[in-house]
Amino acid sequence: MTKDDQIEIPLSKQKMILTFLGSIVFVGLGIWFLINPPKISNPILGNPTLIFIVGLASILFFGLVAVTIFRKFSDKKTGLIINSQGITDNSSGVSAGLIPWKDIQEIKVSQVMSQKFLMFIVSNPQDYIDKVTNPFKRNAMKMNYKSYGSPISISSNALQTNFDDLQKLLIEKMKQYKS
Repeated sequence: MTKDDQIEIPLSKQKMILTFLGSIVFVGLGIWFLINPPKISNPILGNPTLIFIVGLASILFFGLVAVTIFRKFSDKKTGLIINSQGITDNSSGVSAGLIPWKDIQEIKVSQVMSQKFLMFIVSNPQDYIDKVTNPFKRNAMKMNYKSYGSPISISSNALQTNFDDLQKLLIEKMKQYKS
């Protein structure tokens, strides 16, 4: 196989910068909620414990997103490589690496709020979970598996493509290489 036989989709620095800045804003809001919580007269939304929990969750979640994206800025690897072997994912903090076509049974769309993901239903999901040594990544893959039926998901968020084009391309290539 030559380099011409594969499609490479680079990481989008512009998308990553916007996500990074958004994460920093939410970390800042979380810190504000902890240090100087807003005074709200609503008995539910004004509950100091709830405000504390929301602030802490915001700091932890968006702080982790910011750190992950910051680390991706120096990553020189291509975001996604599609070839006759399969799909090599390097698009997120919990990337699966090479996903051979023979393992992929189906590509499904899942959505959380307005965020769409491609879920790769694989014949051996536990193998993908077991090969991950980082405990955070392993737990994230386990949660994906329990919630969506697969430990492997890809979003177009950090890639130089949009979701619809990515979905169409991957389904087309799966048909081509699995036939």
